[in-house]
Amino acid sequence: MTDADTTAGRPADGRDRDADGRARNARPRDGLGRPLPYGAAGVERQPEGVVRTAAGTVAEAQALLDAGRPFHAHEVFEDAWKSGPEDERTLWRGLAQLAVGLTHAVRGNVTGGARLLRRGADAVAEWEVVRGEDRPYGIDLAGLAGWARELAGRVESGPEPVDAAAEAPRLTS
Repeated sequence: MTDADTTAGRPADGRDRDADGRARNARPRDGLGRPLPYGAAGVERQPEGVVRTAAGTVAEAQALLDAGRPFHAHEVFEDAWKSGPEDERTLWRGLAQLAVGLTHAVRGNVTGGARLLRRGADAVAEWEVVRGEDRPYGIDLAGLAGWARELAGRVESGPEPVDAAAEAPRLTS
């Protein structure tokens, strides 16, 4: 695509497409995954569809959480949820919900943030009970569920802004 094909960075047909012609939003994003105007400077996007080991997923997600980028950590967990073993999808989906719940809380979305934090907490707690495994890949499921429920309560009860890096959970202990 050339500059002549775009208006202010937007494709001439109004639709962003990947190399295979599938619709893909190519707008730049900020550090919390919010779309920015075409042509704005954004942060590098997390690559999609990457297959990692479970240990690699946990390590990469933790690094992103520590850097205050929970939206990007959510995308790492989403890759594991979509590409991992069927019997682990609930675990990875729950972890993705925790990360995106933190994202919404940081963005100031009180209702959505609290709801997703609790939904993720319920998912990882249920996975722990059903599987009888409390530390898959070293992940402290009970600790994460407690963290998420406590943060959800604080998000709902006060006007205090949430700092993504300061609130980042420790996935393992």
